[in-house]
Amino acid sequence: MKVMGIVNVTPDSFSDGGRFLDPQRAIDHGRRLVEEGADVLDIGGESTRPGAAAVEAAEELARVIPVVEGLADTAPISIDTAKAAVAAEAIAAGAGMVNDVTALGGDPDMAALCAESGVEVVLMHMLGTPRTMQDDPRYGDVVAEVRAFLLDRVESATGAGIPRDRILIDPGIGFGKTVEHNLELLGATAAFAETGLPVLVGPSRKAFIGRLDHEAPEGERLGGTVAACLAAMDGGAAMVRVHDVAPVAQAVRVAGAIRSARPD
Repeated sequence: MKVMGIVNVTPDSFSDGGRFLDPQRAIDHGRRLVEEGADVLDIGGESTRPGAAAVEAAEELARVIPVVEGLADTAPISIDTAKAAVAAEAIAAGAGMVNDVTALGGDPDMAALCAESGVEVVLMHMLGTPRTMQDDPRYGDVVAEVRAFLLDRVESATGAGIPRDRILIDPGIGFGKTVEHNLELLGATAAFAETGLPVLVGPSRKAFIGRLDHEAPEGERLGGTVAACLAAMDGGAAMVRVHDVAPVAQAVRVAGAIRSARPD
C-alpha cells in the first residue's frame, strides 16, 4: 500500500493550517515527507475542513503553483483541487494526479481537462459541501450509498474519456459522516476494493479519532490514524493520505512484512 503525504498550503486547514503557507516552507516540508517514505505528495491550496471558506482561483493558484513547481522533481504530485483552472496550471507545472473532493461534479470543465491531460483522478464522496457536510449527515446504508455514488461518478468519468485504469476512489472519511459512518466505511474497505478500482483512504487526524479517545486534539491522534490506515490496508486499500508519513509508512511496511510471512 502506498502513502500519500499531505502538503497543505493554506491558512485554515483543520490540523496544520498556516504552518506551510510560505512556499519554501511547503517545499521543504514536501521533501521531508518524501524522505520519510511518501510515495505521492498531495498539494492543496483550499481547506476542505468543515465550515471552511471558499477560496478564489487566483489565490489558490498563487498558493499551490510555486510548491508544485518546487516539488515536481521530488515525487509524483497530486493537486488537491475542485477547480479546473487550478488543476490545469498544476498539471502544466508537473502534477500527474487530480484529487477532486467533488468527484468531478463541481467544475464542469474538470472532467474534460483530466481526460485530455491523461492524469490520474481521485473521485471522492462528500455529502454536501465543506460548508454544510457535517450538518446532521444521514444515510440509510452508508456503505451501499457511498459505493453506489462512487460507481456512478466512475461511469461519468469514463464517459467523459478518462480511462478506468486512471481512476481511484475515496469513500471520503470525515466528509459528511458521523463517527459511526466513518467506522462502518473503514470496516468495509473491501467493499470498495472489490470494485477493482484502487481505493484511497484519508483518515489522518480526523475528528472521529478524537471522539473515540476522550476528545483528543488533532496533534494527539497519531495512534488512531495508524490504526485506521492499517484497517484500510487490511481491507485492500491501495493508498492512504496522511500528515504523519514516517510512522504510517513504517507501520505499513511492518504490516506488509507480517502479511508476507504468513503461511499460505
